[in-house]
Amino acid sequence: MQAKEVSVGIADLAIYAPERVLTAGEISKTSGIPEAVLIEKFGLKEKRISHPDEHVTEMCISAARPLVERKGASEIDAVIYFGSHWKDYLVWQAAPKIQYALGIEGFAIETINVSAGAPVALRVAADMLRAESRLRSILIVAASKESYLLDYSDDASRFMFNFGDGAVAALLSRDHDENRVLSTSILTDGSFADHVRVPGGGSVAPTSQDTVEQGLHQLGLHDGYEMKRRLDPITLKNFIEVTRECVEESGLSIDDIDFLLPIHFKRSLHDHVLTELGLTDEQSIYLDSFGHMSAVDPLFALTLARDSGKLKDGDNIVLLAAGTGYTWAASLVTWGKPA
Repeated sequence: MQAKEVSVGIADLAIYAPERVLTAGEISKTSGIPEAVLIEKFGLKEKRISHPDEHVTEMCISAARPLVERKGASEIDAVIYFGSHWKDYLVWQAAPKIQYALGIEGFAIETINVSAGAPVALRVAADMLRAESRLRSILIVAASKESYLLDYSDDASRFMFNFGDGAVAALLSRDHDENRVLSTSILTDGSFADHVRVPGGGSVAPTSQDTVEQGLHQLGLHDGYEMKRRLDPITLKNFIEVTRECVEESGLSIDDIDFLLPIHFKRSLHDHVLTELGLTDEQSIYLDSFGHMSAVDPLFALTLARDSGKLKDGDNIVLLAAGTGYTWAASLVTWGKPA
């Protein structure tokens, strides 16, 4: 007798956005890039910036606390942190601190895949819930504070000027028939592994007076021309490939996609992806008022889409992401109650 397939769904969502707003006009004055270019080409009207003393753990806790209060800490079996590498401390896990602050028992782990993190975390959490009957609900949380790693005077890093701060929390539950997490596709090209990094502070260049004086603790781009030359021809193709694989794994096709929730990237690429998938602006959320919050983006956008009433029962939603390294990933969620 064939075992019944275990359904896993998103039972709840919440976001956190810091109060401070940094506008395109302010970034223009610092970077020298015209405000119109930032808005029209970068797709950035404004973004949020966290307080200097507000770290990823605090932002995750702020996002997750309403979910925990609604569900009950005793009903949550695990916490997965999937946010920024740049946490409160180096060589340190944020997940246990978040778990303890929220009063959750069980275990706490991390799956950190930079900007590709949301689909990966959805896959890990959903697979764990399907595989282990003792698990009932898993809280996945992420935050980004990457704005503090930017040097707006470094023109080579301008493609990262959209980095903003924020957090998201999602509760995934076993045998939850609404907002079902169906499938995930992941593709990695490791030949891009060394292009984007913080040069100082790791084992290659341990923190020293020299690394500080040389400015090696800012997020930087190594051989950006070569990265762009090789990345531009394959980026759109790989986004579409992981999307197609993801929906086909669930027995659907690209024509069945109703809504797209991608990470924030430049406006032209966003439009190209929509065109390739046969979707309109109304079938997507573009985070031009928040910027790029690393792994936070797709689930943050899903929360905005839910709260604005843009989603309806039965919508097939693709959460689309890519992270330096370079990894492309997509997850399929069918929203609402099953037909």
